[in-house]
Amino acid sequence: METTVKTVQSVKKAADLEALAKLGRETLESLKPKVMVGMASCGIAAGAEEVYKALLHEAQDQSFEVTKTGCLGFCQVEPLVSVSLPKQGTVILKKVTAQGAAEIAKALKAGNLPAKDTLCTLNGTPRISGESGKGAVPSYEELGFFKKQKKIALRNCGFINPDSIAEYAARGGYKALLKALTSMKPQEVIDTVKKAGLRGRGGAGFPTGVKWEITAKQPEKEKFIICNADEGDPGAYMDRSILEGDPHSVLEGMLLGAYAMGASQGVVYVRDEYPQAIEKLEKALSDARAAGLLGKNIAGSKFSFDLRIVRGGGAFVCGEETALIASVMGQPGEPSQRPPFPAQSGLWGKPTNINNVETWANVPYIIQNGAESFNSLGTKTSKGTKVFSLVGKISNTGLIEVPMGLTLRETVFEIGGGVLNGKKFKAVQTGGPSGGCLPENLLDLPVDYEQLNSAGTIMGSGGMIVMDEETCMVDVARYFLDFLKEESCGKCTPCREGISKMLDILNRICEGKGTEKDLALLEETAQAVKDFSLCGLGQTAPNPVLTTLRYFRKEYESHIKDHRCPAGVCKNLVTYRIDAEKCTGCTLCVSVCPSNSISGEKKKPHKIDLSTCIKCAACYEVCNFGAIIRE
Repeated sequence: METTVKTVQSVKKAADLEALAKLGRETLESLKPKVMVGMASCGIAAGAEEVYKALLHEAQDQSFEVTKTGCLGFCQVEPLVSVSLPKQGTVILKKVTAQGAAEIAKALKAGNLPAKDTLCTLNGTPRISGESGKGAVPSYEELGFFKKQKKIALRNCGFINPDSIAEYAARGGYKALLKALTSMKPQEVIDTVKKAGLRGRGGAGFPTGVKWEITAKQPEKEKFIICNADEGDPGAYMDRSILEGDPHSVLEGMLLGAYAMGASQGVVYVRDEYPQAIEKLEKALSDARAAGLLGKNIAGSKFSFDLRIVRGGGAFVCGEETALIASVMGQPGEPSQRPPFPAQSGLWGKPTNINNVETWANVPYIIQNGAESFNSLGTKTSKGTKVFSLVGKISNTGLIEVPMGLTLRETVFEIGGGVLNGKKFKAVQTGGPSGGCLPENLLDLPVDYEQLNSAGTIMGSGGMIVMDEETCMVDVARYFLDFLKEESCGKCTPCREGISKMLDILNRICEGKGTEKDLALLEETAQAVKDFSLCGLGQTAPNPVLTTLRYFRKEYESHIKDHRCPAGVCKNLVTYRIDAEKCTGCTLCVSVCPSNSISGEKKKPHKIDLSTCIKCAACYEVCNFGAIIRE
């Protein structure tokens, strides 16, 4: 049986919100056994849709309830399923399959919590024995992946049905809005955000409260606020997960910001590649309007505010606020010279405030719990927590939220479980394609805005890509520059021509045609692009080049002087051969070679014809005996 989402009457006072929360608690704390399936995009990609359908089939006799939830963060072990049994507690199951739905149902109908594929227990559930008596299952707080996390922006993701405004209210949702409307002046809301030390989580790290205050003080009566959900970094999905798992937190944050700044209209600019996020957001807006929490005279007050969704075309440059504003107005998504800043003249020439999804999601927590609750976390200049997408050559990929100041080492090795397949750590890139690559000797660097900037990289929106010993840093710089070249709007000469020139140099080096003069030219060009580009895309585009030159210069020199790629990635600088003593003649390499360059009899050593080998590495990747040697 699927849990239904109940509707409620308008919220005009605290008692009405409590009535809404009570409905939410009835579904969250069901008297029946309950199963919640992680149905964010990452879960669906791993097969959660099939798991959900199979569980619904098993629940046809109404012996337990089935509902959807967002991403809990541990994407490496998706699909994740939370199973609750009254009086016994909750367990979270990992890598659940559609075939496993029958076992879950069988356990619940017998009055037991499932013991197979258990990841951890939840909500104070007593320790239970693991599968086949393999020891106790850890609690959520004890599990290495979650142990050092502190969830504020992600506080509800994976714990509520994102389609239920009642369940959001049951977790304290909209209390901050009512608190502000009934007992706080707009300036008090701004002051609280300032005292909390919240800085923009979209990349620049500008103090949010200060930004709000500038907008609030503009003399024009008509003001706009915008949520930037145009997340475009490769491998980053922080904003998407929040919108898919807890859209009301973003909506409430925007309502609080609109009240503080005197805005009556707002826009959520979300990329069209996020259909599920858009669907959840549309449902949240509809339910908030029905509950009197969006529109005219919100919660019976004199405050009126409404939102609309604008779908972006997926241009990376539209993450820059002036380009985003141009896109909303139907113009080409190109940055504009500042000043004037959007806070002075933005959407339709009116004062406009822009914050990203994660920034807005933090606001209700700050207003409800006070500035100190947020300010007490983090470092001296970077307060609170930060959401990162931890991806790449890492054992535990996923979405994490940690206090500012946690070191890269703690993030990569304690939360992330270290480098995949036991290989050696080489670098970590922070800040997306415009971020820098940091080496092993900087693993103890505390992660905050200033520390990352001093190391030559940026916080960005929160992408964190881990690289192992088989990564070529010259090729990495080339990869990200190629991305940025395609995404540059081309409006300003330094960015348009400079990125292209840097890419040409990197291509020569990777092909074994580089010279020592190229390194000086590359560095000089990178600095010019950084200093003279119009917007943040161009100003940060050289970071991958400058940091790899700074920390991995020997690798560049090896490409140029020795015509050798130490990581064995650049095709022109690599050859493959077969070690006859290790080769068993299994023929697996023969079956995957696209150029038919490998020959030999079965169970006898094989050979590679170097004249026809295209150096695709397919044989190297499939060999189980280490017989393929890459040089």
